[in-house]
Amino acid sequence: MSIRISPDPQVHNAEMPDPELNAAGKSRAVREMFAEIAPTYDRINRLLTVNIDMHWRRFTVNKLKDVLSRPDAIALDLCCGTADLTLEIEEHARVIGCDFCHPMLVIGNEKLSAKHARNALLTEGDALHLPFADASFDAVTIAFGLRNLENVQCGLTEIFRVLKPGGRAAILEFSRPVIPVFREAFEFYFNKILPRIGGLISGSRSAYTYLPRSVRNFPDQKGISAMMRAAGFTDVCYHNLLGGVAAVYLGNREI
Repeated sequence: MSIRISPDPQVHNAEMPDPELNAAGKSRAVREMFAEIAPTYDRINRLLTVNIDMHWRRFTVNKLKDVLSRPDAIALDLCCGTADLTLEIEEHARVIGCDFCHPMLVIGNEKLSAKHARNALLTEGDALHLPFADASFDAVTIAFGLRNLENVQCGLTEIFRVLKPGGRAAILEFSRPVIPVFREAFEFYFNKILPRIGGLISGSRSAYTYLPRSVRNFPDQKGISAMMRAAGFTDVCYHNLLGGVAAVYLGNREI
């Protein structure tokens, strides 16, 4: 499977979204921000995380292998960006990557074509209003995108809606480091060093100032777990990665 996404003019001078607000303006601001940094997004991710983010994505997919191995299994990768997680899933099952930022999808589609990913396609869509029927997917993933939604609880409810009974959701997101000394060192890097490096390479320091602010205003591991249960998920659990810098949250939809 593949889909061709035509180029779109690059968006410049994006207004930095306010992670503390769930206003409609946040959606527009987030879309414009990611459109602006799309050309350098992958390069900066690899540099700032020393490729650890790729290991985190593989860990996420490993937690879904049993559902992805089902006959005719199909997965949905929300907020797929440039399709890194989509490509990891494609090695195990059919997958649709969905994002509302067109320039990111253009780059993602180029990567799918370069890797001859025949079991993946990309589509443009809003994670809060998905263009899919109820109970359509065996697995649903979202990596580093949940905190960018206007309404996190509504996003979780929408994920639950499109998940098949017996299916599983996996959410990879930045979180709170749990080791005190490491937490202080990481927060200095995350708040002081990362915005400067990201801004220097991308030309948009506001985007990489938004990143630590959005994480700071996002619920912690227990908070997200509680929100997943409220959305209807069962067997909710999470796995801290690199001492809690990120976490993978898992939840099932009962048969």
